[in-house]
Amino acid sequence: MGRTTPRMTNLFRQLGLPADEDSIEKFIHDHQLEIDAKMTEAPFWTEAQRQFLAEALQMDAAWAITVDQLSESLHEDAVKASMGAK
Repeated sequence: MGRTTPRMTNLFRQLGLPADEDSIEKFIHDHQLEIDAKMTEAPFWTEAQRQFLAEALQMDAAWAITVDQLSESLHEDAVKASMGAK
């Protein structure tokens, strides 16, 4: 998976997505997932993106922490809603 430093901007570049701060925030805002949805199974990924994310997690690669952070961000609204419901 290369020598690129695992940061959110670089993860978005690896995924072929716009990687500026505003684009990342918009992507996360627009792609919130349900609390029980697996990020790697989300319908908005291409097969190549899905494979990269799954491999990063499976191999516990250097990218795993950044991929986990993205997953947490994509579930943020659902987590907040579930905590407010209690």
